[in-house]
Formats: sequence, structure tokens, C-alpha cells
Amino acid sequence: MGDLVNIDFGADSTFSWYVVLLCISGVAMVGMALVKNSGQSDGARILGGVVGAAFLGYGVFLGFISEGDSYWMFFQAFFLPAILVVNFVRGALARRSQVKQD
Repeated sequence: MGDLVNIDFGADSTFSWYVVLLCISGVAMVGMALVKNSGQSDGARILGGVVGAAFLGYGVFLGFISEGDSYWMFFQAFFLPAILVVNFVRGALARRSQVKQD
């Protein structure tokens, strides 16, 4: 029986950081999707939640389940969460200023 965790920063730090960032991005994206009054449309929230769940699922798969030597590295895992965070903050700030004006 092999290791329970595939993350080993000493052996392959690129893979290990990729798995950690996938999981963090996935949790952040799902968390933002769950905030109902963020100013985002329902479609954007659903898309963010689905993509976030996929990132988190793939991170868990790579980190704990996979026994293979190869993996797909999606560079979108680094850019998409940043774009969604910017849109989330922009929407929240717009909603906040609208509430103050009313």
C-alpha cells in the first residue's frame, strides 16, 4: 500500500503547489458562489461554484487518490480565480455604494 498523500514538496514542489493552489482556489470560488448578495448574477455564481467544485475535486483527486505519474496542469486554475475575485469585489463594492445612496 502506497502513501496516503501524494503531496511531497521535497520530491516535486511544482506538483505539490499546484495541488494546494487548486484546493485553495476551489474553496474560494465555491465560497464566493455561496454569497447571495454579492452583486453577481445567478449564472455567474453557478458557474463559479461549478468550476470551484471541479478545481477542488481535481486537487483532492491529485493529492489523495491518483496513483499515476502524469497530470494535467490547467493554467486557468491560476487566472480564473483571480478574475472571479475581482468581479466579486467589484460587485460587492457596487452593491455597497448603491445601498449607501438609498
